[in-house]
Amino acid sequence: MKIAVLSDIHGNMPALAAVADHIGRWQPDQVIINGDIVNRGPRSDACLDFVREKAVSDNWILLRGNHEEFVARCADPALPQSGPEYELLQFAYWSYRQLNGHVACLQSLPGQYEWSAPDDQLLRVTHASMINNREGLYPGMSDDDFRERIAPAPAVFVTGHTHRALARRVDNTLVVNTGAVGSPFDGDRRASYGQFTWCEQAGWEAAIVRVPYDFAQIERDYMESGFLDEAGPLAQLMLVELRLARGLIYMWADRYQEALLAGEISMAASVRRLIAEVMQSQ
Repeated sequence: MKIAVLSDIHGNMPALAAVADHIGRWQPDQVIINGDIVNRGPRSDACLDFVREKAVSDNWILLRGNHEEFVARCADPALPQSGPEYELLQFAYWSYRQLNGHVACLQSLPGQYEWSAPDDQLLRVTHASMINNREGLYPGMSDDDFRERIAPAPAVFVTGHTHRALARRVDNTLVVNTGAVGSPFDGDRRASYGQFTWCEQAGWEAAIVRVPYDFAQIERDYMESGFLDEAGPLAQLMLVELRLARGLIYMWADRYQEALLAGEISMAASVRRLIAEVMQSQ
């Protein structure tokens, strides 16, 4: 049995196309999309169309990530439509409008996939952890943190969400974060996905695969789609994240979100300031 797992595409169509081509040459028995197909990037529409077509033609299984939930929330008319709170969501509203009515399918996606091998060694796939779709597994966490977030522990626990690839054994469980297709945060900007193989002699084996893709095209997509100009200042920060393969949104939130909501700094000014700080540190 060969299973490919990829997650955190985030509207990056060139990366998704490159990974899909690599997977096609590997020829797995099953492909799992482990959430965050959309949002945070310029081509949510193309990425969602692509994986939905693969679900029909090649039986790809699509799971729900926190960004599917995030975009679906934008249908709520009670959410703010202007001001600082709106600016925090502006990129998600942009993705919501780009998807043009296809939000219902995001809400209906399942949250988990399991396959039990003939020796009863279970592989489980979910976007972040068993706690919820936002509580992920990070390299610096303790084994106790991992135990809490994978319980009940299977033989193989496959996750994404953090955009940081890892493989770690905790007790009798192999925990694998497959990293991100669309915007890795571990210093390697190549797309990342996981290959999982079960055979009677060796049991489960796993590999994290890095795939180069057309980076110039995703940069053009940021410009030509309107995402960079229309999705608010945080879209500029997301492009820097993509270029540096480094997560910056949480850094921005820690430093500036409270001041933004208090009216002490504008979103545009706070993003400019953080980008300047980051680039000076490179």
